[in-house]
Amino acid sequence: MVVCGDDGLAQRLAAELRGVYGEQVTLVVPPSERRVQPPGAGRVRTASALLDRVVSAAVNRTSGNGGSGPGAGGARGGDPPADGDRLVEAAELTDAVLAEAGVERAAALALVYDDDETNIRAALTARRLNPRLRLVVRLYNRRLGQHIEELLDQAAALAVGGDAAAGADASTTVLSDADTAAPALAASAVVGTSKVVQTDALLLRAVERPPPAPGQVADPGLCTLALLSATASDPAGADGSEDSGDQRPQLLPDEAAVRAATGRGTVVLEQVSYAAEPLSARRVVAAAVPPLTSLFSRRLRWTVAGLAACVVALAVALWLVAGVHPLGAVYLTLLDLFAIDDPALGEPAGRQLLQLLTGLVGVLLLPVVLAAVLEALGTFRSASALRRPPRGLGGHVVLLGLGKIGTRVLTRLRELRIPVVCVESDPEARGVATARRLRVPVVLGDVTQEGVLEAAKIHRAHALLAVTSADTTNLEAVLYARSVRPDLRVVLRLYDDDFATAVYRTLRAAHPHALTRSRSVTHLAAPAFAGAMFGRQILGAIPVERRVLLFASVGVGGHPQLEGRTVAEAFRPGYWRVLALDVGMIAGERREPAAPEAAAEHPDRVSGLVWNLPGTYVLRKEDRVVLAATRRGLAELLGRRSRERTGRTGTGTQGT
Repeated sequence: MVVCGDDGLAQRLAAELRGVYGEQVTLVVPPSERRVQPPGAGRVRTASALLDRVVSAAVNRTSGNGGSGPGAGGARGGDPPADGDRLVEAAELTDAVLAEAGVERAAALALVYDDDETNIRAALTARRLNPRLRLVVRLYNRRLGQHIEELLDQAAALAVGGDAAAGADASTTVLSDADTAAPALAASAVVGTSKVVQTDALLLRAVERPPPAPGQVADPGLCTLALLSATASDPAGADGSEDSGDQRPQLLPDEAAVRAATGRGTVVLEQVSYAAEPLSARRVVAAAVPPLTSLFSRRLRWTVAGLAACVVALAVALWLVAGVHPLGAVYLTLLDLFAIDDPALGEPAGRQLLQLLTGLVGVLLLPVVLAAVLEALGTFRSASALRRPPRGLGGHVVLLGLGKIGTRVLTRLRELRIPVVCVESDPEARGVATARRLRVPVVLGDVTQEGVLEAAKIHRAHALLAVTSADTTNLEAVLYARSVRPDLRVVLRLYDDDFATAVYRTLRAAHPHALTRSRSVTHLAAPAFAGAMFGRQILGAIPVERRVLLFASVGVGGHPQLEGRTVAEAFRPGYWRVLALDVGMIAGERREPAAPEAAAEHPDRVSGLVWNLPGTYVLRKEDRVVLAATRRGLAELLGRRSRERTGRTGTGTQGT
């Protein structure tokens, strides 16, 4: 496996492949700032302290992610780096650097640079050097990613010619760490949001449910995916950190563990569908037309309403005093209001008095009309400007940082119809245009400066979500926000797990009654990237506190843990669980039904997937199943098969 990148995701991904899957890894990184090398020159050396450090850290972090029972790979993860593990330092990914990294002999290549253009250029070069190579490309632009994926797959199919098996194995997968991590970050800031996995037309929705009341039985939904830590809803809870003892989150528990768990929330698979809710024409028009409240201020609207009430009262008084028809009374009142020359000469004194009062109201109406015109013109002129937080705003989420991650989190929060106020120091940041388009208030300024968070109404906010790329900035913002409001719910983006644990323990001790949570973008994204390097089996991932649960499509053939076993026997708590049987289409690939009798017995299937399989159903070699797996479980299923295939072929060409 070859991993190329220039940030923490590359190191985390390399550690994931080596420490969890037991693969040989070549990590390509930019040269150290202390070493100046010409562009394109690569310097190869044996995997040294850097790779050792990230591998050992990954092993320590993932040792509890699914248990350490037999077959978990604990001993394998603790082994020293293999002879094939290397660290390549190169300023640019040229043909020579990729060849030096062993792309021509590699099984898979991950391009996770922060720049989309760099990843695309390297992907095109790598596909030319090795048409049978599995590619995993990190791209922020989703629409461009779809086109690049189709282009590279087509190039691989033409290059391998009649070798259909190799062409199917040489897949291209485009992923975005921002899209992977945004739902988890948004869910951490807002209690009760669901976790959604969507791939092609398949939609899986996992819901986090609170602990059931005493005497009640929790609804397991389609199945129970995880037991949350006993203190997940407690402000002083450990959120899955190592100091929570035996009450850490438990992934893929068996029925006995679910029944024995008391006072613990659950994550259940609740909905499976293929049809998304259509966007109605009314919602489209509502999104395109700005509301009236955005044109005129509340004070002006109340003033206009008061004047309208005065006009109605004057018309009623004229009807009662002069005995005029109601419509005629309204007409005469409007004439007097607009000072049209129709004096009430010879009329009763009451009529003349009402005319004077109506004229006075008309004089008061002129500045109101002028103010309305000026406000409307000002609103249209500032349509491209950023909105300020409105007065009286409360119960909102303060989002710190509008970079790649912050932009996706902002979009996710608005999809959930959650009020947001953004704080960004760079007026040219990527997410500023998105905030302007979504009409989200933005405060421009350095969050470390006094008064910036106050302008975002932090004292009335529901939560603070700090997702900048600097851990110290996130921490400083949280500390300042806690000084303003000690009970504020905060979610930090922190890269290092040890640092996150230390920060959490300190904040918990200082503010025991406030919720504090931390998330790592690379920690959430690395499992999906690592799984994609074994092919297109990975459908998606959902976060469970600081851990990750993966959904994968796996062929039963070649896996002794599945083949010939019943669904109940194939279920391995903490590692994997068979959720559905594929009898038609999945991930856009049409196949002949593998088990037509199973489809007839289970009418609750969704577009070729049979859910709620009986525990007695025997998995056959030609079957393909959708399963939920932990990182350890998926590594055992995919990693072992990959090593056996590599041993059989002895070359970079992938077997069937």
